Amino acid sequence: MLTLCGFAASNYYNKVKLALLEKGVPFAEEQIFPSSAEDTLKLTPMGKMPFLRTEGATLSESQPILDYLEEIHAQPPLYPGTPLGRAKCRELIQIIELYLEWPARRLYPQAFFGGSVSEETRTEVARALARAAKALARLTAFEPYAYGDTFSAADCAAVTHLPIIRSACKAVLGQDALADVPGLQAYLGRMSERPSVQRINEERKAGLEAF
Repeated sequence: MLTLCGFAASNYYNKVKLALLEKGVPFAEEQIFPSSAEDTLKLTPMGKMPFLRTEGATLSESQPILDYLEEIHAQPPLYPGTPLGRAKCRELIQIIELYLEWPARRLYPQAFFGGSVSEETRTEVARALARAAKALARLTAFEPYAYGDTFSAADCAAVTHLPIIRSACKAVLGQDALADVPGLQAYLGRMSERPSVQRINEERKAGLEAF
């Protein structure tokens, strides 16, 4: 059986967990927090979460894990059926993670953990997110899903990252950096009714308290 290692407060952990749930793949969970301890680095080279225990080995980084799951459990597919479609799906995931989630992460200490960020950081993050939000809107209108007519790996990223980004922006910047992205609000409302997403959200709340 596959074992997903990490912690439920992590959006990247939940990205993988959502893919497992949507595919109906049996899996176990093992709570492990990021660490630079040598024992952890042997399992996940950067000490980051999540990682997957599988076939007597471990695999780290959420996107390679999703791609691996698609290889070993092809049904139901989480990527389109054409090479270009699969590439466009991954393009959207990268825009979300590299240009939205990564800059927004600089706000998380103040938004979620009682810390503070400088005015300079707020300005830099707001500028980066404004540009990335426009890029996101060029790639998707979220009708009805993040990419195409069926639930995909892009939804696993969008559902787990975008609400956290919005919450962090509201808490620290006083505004939703994604407010003008067409279709996003309605999309997140539809996704919140999905049983797999409901489970992710419920367990994330409990995990955040534990973290």
